[in-house]
Amino acid sequence: MTEKPENILEVDNLITSFETDRGMLRAVDHVSFNVPAGKTVGIVGESGCGKSVTAMSIIRLLPQPAGRILGGQIRFHGRDLVRASDAEIHKVRGGEIGVIFQEPMAALNPVHRIGRQVSEVFRIHKNLSKKDAWDAATEMLKLVKIPAPEQRMMDYPHHLSGGMRQRIVIAMALACRPSLLIADEPTTALDVTVQAQILDLMARLQAEMGMSAILITHDLGVIAESCDQVVVMYAGRVVEQASAGELFANPLHAYTKGLLSSIPTLDMPSKSRLNTIPGMVASLADLSHGCRFCQRMGRTAPVSRERPRFAEVSPGHWVETCPECTSNIEH
Repeated sequence: MTEKPENILEVDNLITSFETDRGMLRAVDHVSFNVPAGKTVGIVGESGCGKSVTAMSIIRLLPQPAGRILGGQIRFHGRDLVRASDAEIHKVRGGEIGVIFQEPMAALNPVHRIGRQVSEVFRIHKNLSKKDAWDAATEMLKLVKIPAPEQRMMDYPHHLSGGMRQRIVIAMALACRPSLLIADEPTTALDVTVQAQILDLMARLQAEMGMSAILITHDLGVIAESCDQVVVMYAGRVVEQASAGELFANPLHAYTKGLLSSIPTLDMPSKSRLNTIPGMVASLADLSHGCRFCQRMGRTAPVSRERPRFAEVSPGHWVETCPECTSNIEH
């Protein structure tokens, strides 16, 4: 019997809120999921569903002073990062947990050369000398398949294409060989060819380094290709969670089904109208306490005013059991 891999990261009932003119608004509402060692967990959902806020909560990079973690635990190798000191988080972030930010041009400083920015990671986390850090940074550019890395080290970010900048950001994220990589929309604004190259590069480096990964995206095609487990978020909550194979073969929540039905397929006639999910995600100030997808769909049944139970309906397959949104399971 094969043993389950241990969890490198355990997020348990995470609550993250922001102080606004309308009071404290909850952007992440009792979110829980695990990341097993050596596996990739995909977090998927529309913009505004809390995916990036969840990731920034894990590494404590919320906008300050507005963003606050109000509850829950984030256990990384058994340590609770919510209660860790600033010094401990500084060591973990960029060292033990690597981050690929959503927009590479925003992640890179436009007034500093590439070499300075990549080598700085080694100087901060590995205490290398300036020369040794420069040499290590050059090796990282070779690792991520940057051509003529010695020359690129002297370039500024605006000299590079989008795909090259993303490779630089990956090099910075993996410089210290972290045990966990958080990739927030790593293929945004890249054409499909470069997107495939970046995903292949990340998969290869993850296998070589034995890392776990969290992949945040709205692209279900990327999720299907790259992930072992999938967490579907809607309006700050997890509405469904399962292995990638199980989720695509047997989606249970209406929101998950809506996302899957909006994907174009090869057998669709030319110029077909794509399916869409009606409405939009409500603002944080207007979110219902009950089923938030029912709120979007305009359903006003009494059950929609109470938060649905999140339950395991089959081994490893969890879903928010709103009767209106999961009509094909027992409640």
